[in-house]
Amino acid sequence: MAEGLRERKKRQTLRRISDAAIGLFVARGFDAVTITEVAEAADVSVNTVYNYFPTKEDLVLPPEEASPRRLADIVAKRDPGQSAARAVLANLRQEIHGRERTVGLTPGFGRVLAMILATPALAARLGDLAGQMVDELATLLADETGAPTGDPVPRLVASQIGWFHSLVFAEIGARTVAGERPDAIAEAVLALLDVVEELLGERVLDYAVRMENR
Repeated sequence: MAEGLRERKKRQTLRRISDAAIGLFVARGFDAVTITEVAEAADVSVNTVYNYFPTKEDLVLPPEEASPRRLADIVAKRDPGQSAARAVLANLRQEIHGRERTVGLTPGFGRVLAMILATPALAARLGDLAGQMVDELATLLADETGAPTGDPVPRLVASQIGWFHSLVFAEIGARTVAGERPDAIAEAVLALLDVVEELLGERVLDYAVRMENR
């Protein structure tokens, strides 16, 4: 379905605000920049900034890109015949091949990541996010598989998926801060995912396969 004019303008405004904010945060530090300054740089009102980004942290880690539902949403949308772990592996490979913003494989992301890690509130939010993703995924897996109350398997599988998902982001982050180029990082991380898949047991890789008639 084609994007309407209103939706396109909203997306453009969101991106303009985000880009203006990131530029200021990288140049001066997250805590040193006010929302008023972000609004002025993006040529919008302060209310408009808050309409798109309810909190200052959302300007750096927007909910649609840094959502506690990320892993659960990927798994919920998997194809028939595909397991939970394989769906996340496939999605990560697709994002890495596409050098997508969601995995930080864009030019200049190294400075953004350094700013995030230097800001306690943002670093803490990243840390909390990983655990929230596992919680959401564990709930989904338990519901889909009909696991009885107290069954540890859905959480254990979700934790394994959360582990390699976090591993990928940690590897991208470390290589980005070290100054490696996105193409080199992508090649290395894709190779890492191949090793991860070899190490994961079949119990994890074949858990929660989506039925054909779902």
